[in-house]
Amino acid sequence: MAVPPNSVAPARLVSSSCSLEKVLKCSCSFHGVPVPYVRWWMKGDILGIDNMYDGSQVTTNHLGSWTNSTVSLAEMPEMGTSLLCEGKNTHGVHGMSIVLMSIKSSLVTQTFINGFFQGLAYGSIATALLFLCLIPFIVKHIRRKLAKKIAVIKAERNTKDRKCQGPNVDLKPEEPEESTVMSSSESQRLDPLP
Repeated sequence: MAVPPNSVAPARLVSSSCSLEKVLKCSCSFHGVPVPYVRWWMKGDILGIDNMYDGSQVTTNHLGSWTNSTVSLAEMPEMGTSLLCEGKNTHGVHGMSIVLMSIKSSLVTQTFINGFFQGLAYGSIATALLFLCLIPFIVKHIRRKLAKKIAVIKAERNTKDRKCQGPNVDLKPEEPEESTVMSSSESQRLDPLP
């Protein structure tokens, strides 16, 4: 973009980016005539001014009517912290606000994890209480099953015992009875006549 030498242009943000490596780095590029001056703001304070150590380092480069500025944050900011990149010259101000989300303390992640463990705890308690309430019914059911099995086993034993014994036979041999044979005339003598 060629700019005529005598023209003027307000400061305009052309590009911006952020990356997280060992430190958080954000960059902004501005164009304007005269060359824009770039400042970084966080929590209402200007970053990198008067060589104060605030955990940030600001690097600004000018090339023609372009200004590129990068801020490096040594410490991870709090969740929701707003970082403002502002370019300014005598003909205007232009800026962009970047809302920083910390990986370590993401609200969504923390809420999910808290809810997950809370649900896990409540679910475990509810399951334990349900199991404790069902124990008498489970024990009763198991006892009934065992009683039926025992009855079946006893019935099978009784039928096996009967089959092994066979018919009730006295094992002692019978002694033959003495039989008496009488003639018909003798039997009449024994019977009195009427």
